[in-house]
Amino acid sequence: MPSAAVDTPLVSAVIPTRNRPALLMQAVGSVLRQSWPNLEVIVVVDGCDPETSGHLRAIDDPRVRIIDLPVPAGGSEARNIGVRAARGVWIAFLDDDDEWLPAKLSRQMHRALYLQEDYPVLSSRFIASSPRVSFPVPRVLYRENQAVGDYLYSRDGLTGGGGILQTSTLLMPRELLLAVPFRAGLRMHQDWDWVLRAAARKGVRIHMLSEPLALCRIEDGRDSVGRTPDWRFSLQWAREVRQYLSPRAFSWFIAIQCVWRAAQSGATLREKLLLLRAFLLEGRPTWNAALHFLIFAWVPVTLRQSLRDRIRTSSRGAAGQSSRGMIRARRSSGRMQNRASLQESSLR
Repeated sequence: MPSAAVDTPLVSAVIPTRNRPALLMQAVGSVLRQSWPNLEVIVVVDGCDPETSGHLRAIDDPRVRIIDLPVPAGGSEARNIGVRAARGVWIAFLDDDDEWLPAKLSRQMHRALYLQEDYPVLSSRFIASSPRVSFPVPRVLYRENQAVGDYLYSRDGLTGGGGILQTSTLLMPRELLLAVPFRAGLRMHQDWDWVLRAAARKGVRIHMLSEPLALCRIEDGRDSVGRTPDWRFSLQWAREVRQYLSPRAFSWFIAIQCVWRAAQSGATLREKLLLLRAFLLEGRPTWNAALHFLIFAWVPVTLRQSLRDRIRTSSRGAAGQSSRGMIRARRSSGRMQNRASLQESSLR
């Protein structure tokens, strides 16, 4: 008869954090409420942060492990440090401002254990939550063996958005992360950089579950490296990973990631023309991508967000209400089923 370790292998949740103690406590709590029985939580405090470290050490749960870094290493290396310290066969990442729904690990692990490839990478939909609206994303699921760059950046409409393989939804073997670690020192695009390089490795296949399994906060006014208007860095990064991008995906990346950053940073007409040249000559643009280029270059971000939210609210109102109800129901269920363990793991 198979052992418990085989039936329910240890999963290590790795959470890099810095200066977000309140949100972090919610993230850690969502891991400890998981229905998967065999897990550990590794929190990597990225630099001196006494308040966060104090909150973590008040958690009375042996599954929580804390790594305090004396100086900041950055999000990529903080994740790598957590992976190297992990005891689990499987690794699942969680950003410190996101949360997992209670069945997240169980749903993914029950799927992963039946897959045949050497390095399965599992993702899922998630609930994108902002002060204005909440809705399940991505609209389009990743298709197995689809080119990752095309999935992430190409769009089929003006409001649907591209594909998403969000870090807080990812689960994969630790062995893969040791072979393909996050690229240290990368200021932005860390998740895209890793998934593009990992997908190119032999034996890797990405699977996406249709059920939303995480709650991710977006556009809530907090500082975010991903929203930094450094278009030069983004363009340089796209050129560095060019081997993993089709010409079509390269043009799309410039249209939806570089152009708005250039506009927000006050780029000159000459600088925008440089982007246009890369868009046209270094990739293979479509008419839809060209339309996005113009919109991101000239339509103010506040107007874009307002129009987008109106369309989403009208077309997804029922879905959004259903998603919020699902979150409340699952959180309530998690609290009822795990009340005793939550009391043990709550702050003293």
